[in-house]
Amino acid sequence: MTVDETQNLRPDKNHGIPDSTFVASHVQKTPDSVKTYWVARDELLPLLKELKPIYPMLFDLFGIDERHREKATGQPHADFTVVYHLLSFEKSAEIRIKISIVEPETVPSIVSIWPAANWYEREAWDMFGIVFEGHPNLRRILLPPLWEGHALRKEHPARATEMEPFSMSEELLDAEQEALLFRPEEWGMTQENEDSEFMFLNLGPNHPSVHGVFRIALQLDGEEIVDAVPDIGYHHRGAEKMGERQSWHSYIPYTDRIDYLGGVMNNLPYVMAVETLANITVPDRAKVIRIMLSELFRISSHLVFYGTFAQDVGQMSPVFYMFADRERLFGIVEAITGGRMHPAWFRIGGVAQDLPEGWDTMVREFIDSMPARLDHYEKMAMQNSILKRRTIGIGEYNTSEALEWGVTGPSLRATGLDWDLRKKRPYGGYDQFDFEVPTAHRGDCYDRAVVRIEEIRQSLRIIRQCVDNMPAGPYKSEHKLTTPPPKDRTLQDIETLIHHFLNVSWGPVVPAGEASVMVEATKGLNGYHLVSDGGTTSYRTRIRTPSFPHLQMIPLISRGLMIPDLIAIVASIDFVMADVDR
Repeated sequence: MTVDETQNLRPDKNHGIPDSTFVASHVQKTPDSVKTYWVARDELLPLLKELKPIYPMLFDLFGIDERHREKATGQPHADFTVVYHLLSFEKSAEIRIKISIVEPETVPSIVSIWPAANWYEREAWDMFGIVFEGHPNLRRILLPPLWEGHALRKEHPARATEMEPFSMSEELLDAEQEALLFRPEEWGMTQENEDSEFMFLNLGPNHPSVHGVFRIALQLDGEEIVDAVPDIGYHHRGAEKMGERQSWHSYIPYTDRIDYLGGVMNNLPYVMAVETLANITVPDRAKVIRIMLSELFRISSHLVFYGTFAQDVGQMSPVFYMFADRERLFGIVEAITGGRMHPAWFRIGGVAQDLPEGWDTMVREFIDSMPARLDHYEKMAMQNSILKRRTIGIGEYNTSEALEWGVTGPSLRATGLDWDLRKKRPYGGYDQFDFEVPTAHRGDCYDRAVVRIEEIRQSLRIIRQCVDNMPAGPYKSEHKLTTPPPKDRTLQDIETLIHHFLNVSWGPVVPAGEASVMVEATKGLNGYHLVSDGGTTSYRTRIRTPSFPHLQMIPLISRGLMIPDLIAIVASIDFVMADVDR
């Protein structure tokens, strides 16, 4: 029986399923209401090819170890599951395709359909040992070459205390050094061609212009870049694995450290995913507080980008001005939350506490002063002739290429696509706000900066509406799984106090199921896919970050350019390595 027959899914119903006869072994219902279909292995490639014109972006690809799951009702038997999460910008819709794997089965690679699948498939092999047949270079991407095992399998330890103390013998040291030797052929490069012998150069992993522990292996013909292959994983610290060992509540501070410039923006998709699983409704006041803090952090992140972007192309002054503004902003964040860069202030069901007295005065002073300062920066940086010559026409890509490689956020809007999740599919209360979506048209380094700078102005506009229209009411839901429960209730009776203690120490018991929530984060679409097995911890925490696919595009937009052009490209992408490696 076909999906079309079982679910009456036709294109005119906007489900996006082509009028085909592919066999779905199961249609899965999920709390997030995303259409989810299980298909047979031999149906995968034909189906994805058919879906691509409707869902042009491979938003995410990841694995799930199903072997210890007890409440996976309503889905086929599997040792592992591979999830393909596709996104349509025209329909503002998404779809999930799943295939089940019983070891030692392999999965066909989809790199020929979406080039962005290259890194995602390498990550799934690295973390789960899932073999993608036909992948051009299936090797580790986040863990060291000689790492033993696959870290996201359930049998792999989640804590250092569960492993033997680390030691390195001389033999192991020699093996590690041998594994680190650079061999161009392993990176898809050749030593020479008919005309010349190439030079190879390491940019990073410890160099200020690569913005973190990030390495790019350069193949050079004189000063011209023949190829530039990114090498990531130096900042990997097992953020998804930690999601399986922490309670639903205690994992919130870990999310702050993903895009560490985004602050509470990282909390938002996580807590919204938990709220979706638990069917928690967030009060209006909490929604507006969340939006205000998120937009403050959007400004903070963009100020860091703005200053360092100008600095990387040779202009030193702007970064000092913009970091001064960022410090003023952090003063507001600290007054409201008690923290600065990583306040971990959002909670399941709302926020940690209500706004303090005088918060509105501080926020108004900031948003009143920033427009004039942005005008000054425009003359100082963006109208600078050297910055323009270094960035206009450099690192260009069009909308079609951006979709192929999974580019989202300001870097996608710089190509001219007017698509912002806050507008096209509002979440968390954004439908109540009036703001514009900045776009550009060239998709080059300069335009990527232009879009982010205009986004600062739009964030100021959103924050002003928050201040002017902050609703009254509770700052946290009264739902029993809200963590922690409202403080005043814990002082009334022993049952509520016990409930508070258990929710904080063990975590709430979240109903079994899975849910994905994405937000328009500072650098693009950031999403959390959470799987609950009906316990106090997550069975699977998948973090989809925007920076991961963005870096994969570097070879495409840097070939034929010079090394200084590559520095401008890296600066314009706006990434942090914690967001890439997790």
